[in-house]
Amino acid sequence: MKVLMLNGSTHENGTTSAVLKVIAAELKAQGIESEIVCLGKAAVHSCTGCSCCQKLGKCIFNDDPLNTIGEKVKDADGYIFAAPVHYASPSGALVALMDRLFYAYGKYMKFKPAASVVVARRAGTTASYDVLNKYIQINSMIQVPSTYWNMTFGTNAEETLKDAEGQTIMRAVASNTAWLLKLLHSVKGTELERPLIIDKVKTNFIK
Repeated sequence: MKVLMLNGSTHENGTTSAVLKVIAAELKAQGIESEIVCLGKAAVHSCTGCSCCQKLGKCIFNDDPLNTIGEKVKDADGYIFAAPVHYASPSGALVALMDRLFYAYGKYMKFKPAASVVVARRAGTTASYDVLNKYIQINSMIQVPSTYWNMTFGTNAEETLKDAEGQTIMRAVASNTAWLLKLLHSVKGTELERPLIIDKVKTNFIK
């Protein structure tokens, strides 16, 4: 079993990376593999709404990390979406990538465990956390529980690791992810592997 962790920071060894390494260590201790993918300074396209991915099975843009990450998504059993806070919102590159990732590859993530994690110097964490959680909830994923909202604080990696409560929250995210993965694995191939699918009806407010 493997967890794919997306680091939406431009800094490969910054605060967000430090948090993900804490999660990775706890996952490993509980027998779960993980991989951290950092967006770094890559330029990421916004979704243009062209819907080409619905025909191609991948995004039409091949000059950024989206399709490479999409292939990793297919093989993962769980996910952690992590971002630094920029202007009370997750990093723009991660939001742009998530828009396209869920549209082009969302079907591979359905009914799998996922958690979002945010890191800030001081404020904007709850708003950023809310943005990332909406991707999880709209895609029929299993939102991993924790002991508090998944946020931690610090201006650099060293400070972030001194946030004792934040570190226990991240370890709890990892532990609960491992637990859910093992539960799902235990019912693989049975009727409990997936819920009864309710057909979606789309409406709007125009009469």
